[in-house]
Amino acid sequence: MTFTTRPEIRGTFGVVTSTHWIASTVGMGILERGGNAFDAAVATGLTLQVVEPHLNGPAGDMPAIFQKAGEEIQVLCAQAPAPAGATVDHYKAQGLALIPGSGHLATVIPGAFDGWMLMLRDHGTMTLRDVMAPAIGYARDGHPVLPRVANTIAGLAEYFAEHWPSSAEVWTPGGKAPAPHERFRNPDLARTYARLVETGEAAGDDRGTQIDAARDEWAGGFVAEAIDAFVRDTDVMDVSGAAHRGVLTRADMAGWRAAHEPSLATDYHGWTVHKTGPWGQGPVLLQALAILRHHDIAAMDPMGAEFVHTVIEAMKLAYADREAYYGDPNDSAIPMDHLLSDAYAAERAGLIGAEASHEQRPGRVPGFAHLADAYIARAARDFGAADAAPQEPTMAHLTEKRGDTVHLDIIDAQGNMVAATPSGGWLQSNPVVPGLGFPLNSRAQMFWLEEGLPTTLAPGRRPRTTLTPTLATHADGRRMVFGTPGGDQQDQWQLIWFLRFVHWNIELQACMDAPLFHSMHFQGSFYPREAKPGEMMIEPNFGESVIADLRARGHIVHVAEPWSVGRLTAALRDPDGTLRAAATPRLMQAYAVGR
Repeated sequence: MTFTTRPEIRGTFGVVTSTHWIASTVGMGILERGGNAFDAAVATGLTLQVVEPHLNGPAGDMPAIFQKAGEEIQVLCAQAPAPAGATVDHYKAQGLALIPGSGHLATVIPGAFDGWMLMLRDHGTMTLRDVMAPAIGYARDGHPVLPRVANTIAGLAEYFAEHWPSSAEVWTPGGKAPAPHERFRNPDLARTYARLVETGEAAGDDRGTQIDAARDEWAGGFVAEAIDAFVRDTDVMDVSGAAHRGVLTRADMAGWRAAHEPSLATDYHGWTVHKTGPWGQGPVLLQALAILRHHDIAAMDPMGAEFVHTVIEAMKLAYADREAYYGDPNDSAIPMDHLLSDAYAAERAGLIGAEASHEQRPGRVPGFAHLADAYIARAARDFGAADAAPQEPTMAHLTEKRGDTVHLDIIDAQGNMVAATPSGGWLQSNPVVPGLGFPLNSRAQMFWLEEGLPTTLAPGRRPRTTLTPTLATHADGRRMVFGTPGGDQQDQWQLIWFLRFVHWNIELQACMDAPLFHSMHFQGSFYPREAKPGEMMIEPNFGESVIADLRARGHIVHVAEPWSVGRLTAALRDPDGTLRAAATPRLMQAYAVGR
């Protein structure tokens, strides 16, 4: 028998799992009231903005991957592009070599709120008031603030008071940071969301009309007006050590809406795994699986050094291609067909040897090899980044002053399922927009100021994000959704979890409780964009002999604190309609509920 930290949740009515127990129970409450998985996802997602404000917010970004029962798998892209004024020339004129990790120059058009509204309108069944009421209530009446949130605010209180006074008003009311578990309120956010509901209801009785009216008010009404005025009139101190004025305008917001698009997929040992396009990092999971099809993973010990080494080396290869070739396919030619081909995967698999590679090795794609050369040169650069104040993440548990991401997975009795990974708009990313109760995002830091790349800063181009929910289907009828916060680590942790689930038939929860690892070898997505060749992090419960073996192979191994790597959640539907769900015990926040 496998012992786990928590039971694997099983039922037939519905399951909800997310990175905060309050949000999970909010989603379950929506299902209990007759809502479907999409209604529950919207209510859960909006509540996560309130209870995990250091990890996501209304002006952030949100990719989701979902399937209506009996229909095609789709991606919902609520990752908005760069504003019209976001040009390389403008940013270089500010004396910048990198886009800062915080402040108004780091902002792209806000996407998350419109994405949730699109999901509700097209796939949900409930009204705007129904799904927004829990978030409004927790913002207005308060919630027990997480110790991690309280510590984050306390660590930034002086910075807020000196540089971001509008943030000080919201996060340190009366000049005092909240104590851990203190009841914390955000009345400005409650009023913003309540006003959007009222605007929707004033437009008529039809739920679709109400939702569209709220979307229009967000993009062109009082929300956009407040954002436009703040960005236009305010120089904001950022991580570069200087104050800058942003370029986002009301016209930028009015001209953008979230949209649906097809998924990318690959097959792996009976499963078909679906991800976002290359505007997210999702295809790296598909590339890694394609590479590992050419290695006998099932013959390895899932807790052994050979498994860790092989997976780490596959990750390095897939992520090198991410850095060289990925970007917005609406704006640049991205050779995804070549990158996902079996012949290419076999070629890449042959590069995995007995020793750890310390080289950046993007593949040589015909017609695109100059991008591989550009990445190798870029990864070797020292950008000389200043010491960071508020900046952005990849590992929330390594420092309280960095943001991260949230995740949710939901399946209802009808078999509708959704995975979403909202992020951005953290309390660390930007000052709060006065009167609205939330800050802008900082996703533009994922662009480069180097010309000629798929990730070069350009108006109307989506940044290549790290946000990467997953939906997988099996030939036997099983279907599941899963994901995790964690920046560059998201697809690494998901890969490890999925491999153990597929090859060793380990249950969802047991897979999450098993120790994790990840590579830091490739260039990071977040300011200051460091690459750490050959370096990896591993949890200590792999054991000293495994760690010693990895070091003998040439890996530069950093041993993490126990139970500190990964924040996975997952939900699965069996062919007979039985539902299962699980959530990581790490950080003691995530919870799965269901019946």
